[in-house]
Amino acid sequence: MSKTNIRYDGDTWDLASSVGATATTVAASRALASRGPDALIHDPYADALVKAVGVESLIRVATGEANIEDDPMLNRRRMTEQIAVRTRYFDDVFTNAARDGVTQAVILASGLDTRAYRMSWPAGSVVFELDQPQVIEFKTRVMADLGVSPTADRRTVAIDLRDDWPTALREHGFDADQPTAWIAEGLLIYLPPEAQDRLLDNVTALSAPGSRFATEFMAAGMTLPDSWRDRFKKYSAQIGSDIDLPALFYDGERNSAGDYLAERGWRISTMSTRESYAANGFDLPDDETLVQFSDSTGYLTATRSQEQ
Repeated sequence: MSKTNIRYDGDTWDLASSVGATATTVAASRALASRGPDALIHDPYADALVKAVGVESLIRVATGEANIEDDPMLNRRRMTEQIAVRTRYFDDVFTNAARDGVTQAVILASGLDTRAYRMSWPAGSVVFELDQPQVIEFKTRVMADLGVSPTADRRTVAIDLRDDWPTALREHGFDADQPTAWIAEGLLIYLPPEAQDRLLDNVTALSAPGSRFATEFMAAGMTLPDSWRDRFKKYSAQIGSDIDLPALFYDGERNSAGDYLAERGWRISTMSTRESYAANGFDLPDDETLVQFSDSTGYLTATRSQEQ
């Protein structure tokens, strides 16, 4: 197994290795979905960030050169639709929160997320980005080199989420008495089950009434099917990458994020994979496994009750 796929307590990474490389993979997908006259999303910075990381296989994904047409999930059309569904969902969480007067946003494990630069934020908005120090430094430097300025008050918190990030967040001006919009996009599966619970406990403790928290969801007890694990490995091999994505996940029984948050006073709203594709005008890919789990996977937004 590549050294980029070994997980252990206290492991660190940059954007070309381990979990950091998954952030670059997602950015490559966003770059691809932003290309051409029929682009499904608009992320004008993803391509430059991926090229700055310098992983050749992921640059080919970003430019559309790594295209596997014979796979109903991993061909160009389906990859761009999937990332469009995901990106639009989390964009909408922030947009809707800002519309409702929430001016404090937190991006957990921000990676190469460019929302602090590409979205239109109301005056007075503060966007906190949390990630490993190497990741924060890299993106900040590359965006500065591109001559791009944030469209909100962007505050970076360079810290491992396994450490005392709530204290670090407060030290950077976070106000726990004000409602917050949180996103944990593509994060929870990379945390050990107990670390997931701890993160959700911390978010709950820091969230004033009116806060909202968004992430992906899977029904309780679900695990990634072996057929998907094999498919991801095959895809990596075909594009010349040594990143074994499923090997970076933490297996083991874990709490359903929605159930866990509901028990702690959050109101839960979910959008299944089937519903999210339909909401964006896309058909589900003709893939037996995806169709089978399309109603038990998707996205959730939890809202902190005003009656806490």
